[in-house]
Amino acid sequence: MLATGGHQQDPFEDIRTAVRELCSRFPGEYWRALDRDRAYPTEFVKALTDAGYLAALIPEEYGGSGLPLSAAAAILEEIHATGCNGAACHAQMYTMGTLLRHGSPEQKKRYLPDIARGALRLQAFGVTEPTSGTDTLSLRTMAVREGDHFVVNGQKIWTSRIEHSDLMLLLARTTRREDVVRRSDGLSVFIVDLREAKGHGLTIRPIRTMMNHATTEVFFDNLKVPAENLIGEEGKGFRYILSGMNAERILIASECIGDAKWFIRKASDYARQRVLFGRPIGQNQGVQFPIARAYAQMRAAELMVSKAAALYDAGRDCGAEANMAKLLAADASWAAADMCIQIHGGFGFAEEFDIERKFRETRLYQVAPISTNLILSYLAEHVLGLPRSY
Repeated sequence: MLATGGHQQDPFEDIRTAVRELCSRFPGEYWRALDRDRAYPTEFVKALTDAGYLAALIPEEYGGSGLPLSAAAAILEEIHATGCNGAACHAQMYTMGTLLRHGSPEQKKRYLPDIARGALRLQAFGVTEPTSGTDTLSLRTMAVREGDHFVVNGQKIWTSRIEHSDLMLLLARTTRREDVVRRSDGLSVFIVDLREAKGHGLTIRPIRTMMNHATTEVFFDNLKVPAENLIGEEGKGFRYILSGMNAERILIASECIGDAKWFIRKASDYARQRVLFGRPIGQNQGVQFPIARAYAQMRAAELMVSKAAALYDAGRDCGAEANMAKLLAADASWAAADMCIQIHGGFGFAEEFDIERKFRETRLYQVAPISTNLILSYLAEHVLGLPRSY
């Protein structure tokens, strides 16, 4: 049995066990069928919702579980370690944080209970734009106040899951960039009710990608958003979304750890069973060493993810740790994926082994939700004190 966790004293072991049991109902055949049709895993997301996992971080007073981020990380890690994919719904765990931390009491009462019980989905986040990419402060989508509503015009890209969400968090400029003193000023966050917006100023165009990710580009053409849907103060939205980015990095890093464990387990099992030249290939150091190195790399990244989550749960600054967790975990999962294909040889490319699907899925996290190069730039400037590079 492959030891890939070290969770003997894990306070969330019961949660992990329950998540593994749920995921066993969604084997490789389920995901392969979805992948061929680029279909959304509706049944899987419903099962997670019904079990309360997507409401893990919502306080009990609003119908959630009120669990720490470490518990949410354990949930997503186990989903990926079983061969499933949490990307279809993981955003609900961290996007609702902006509403929870900065929303008005009325907004929280209006949305959070329904999100917690699954009556509403909040898993779309409109931030990135075609011209600005990860340079968020250069976004151009404008929201202009007109009486009791804002009128939104602009475009977003890589807005994932919007076709399977009822609500979207939208970051838009409410003051022109040339009229603000600091670049981070003049941006605001809105809750957009997609049920009302579709066909009334909001157009969605799916983007087909190398993996089944349900991502889109979104166009706003005089979309009216009620002023009461503004979260917090106008012009301070960039700070509001920043507070949720550490959670996003930690949670996605935990998914990468899960992916790495899946690849390592898959490679180890195959190396024990595959016999060539009269002996298991796992007896050869040329096969053993890449698996062992991937395991060591994964365990090191796992420690950083755990450290970052602990700091977050303690309410302490974890910017550097969250970014390093994302960097190291993404590197570990990609290294494990590459190793796993190499160990399997031609079989690694066969659909029925699920490796090529997971290979494509985990490659995303070298780029999303933040490029590993930008993480290195962050560490260089904010941790090492080097001159700002951009």
